[in-house]
Amino acid sequence: MAGYVARRGPMVFSSLGKWAYNLSGFNQYGLHRDDCLYENEDVKEAIRRLPRKLYDERNYRIMRALHLSMTKTILPKDQWTKYEDDVKYLEPYLNEVIKEREEREEWNKNH
Repeated sequence: MAGYVARRGPMVFSSLGKWAYNLSGFNQYGLHRDDCLYENEDVKEAIRRLPRKLYDERNYRIMRALHLSMTKTILPKDQWTKYEDDVKYLEPYLNEVIKEREEREEWNKNH
């Protein structure tokens, strides 16, 4: 993953996409989209493969969001995750895990 540059923001920028992103509410807690993924086996493995710095940053955002949720508060608006700045940090690791799983399934099917 050394040469990978994380994709910022969604592939397609649109008013509707931005509206839906802001409506979801996770950005008000400072979370990224990848922080909110359902943790199936592929996502868990991708998280396990994260570099320590990204893993710690992810855990900090989640712990802060949990604290804010428990105190029924949100971050000040200037600290919300912006639609354009949402980094898909887990995407390359998740794609790699999915590809490996599919290859393993294909191998097991043929052998």
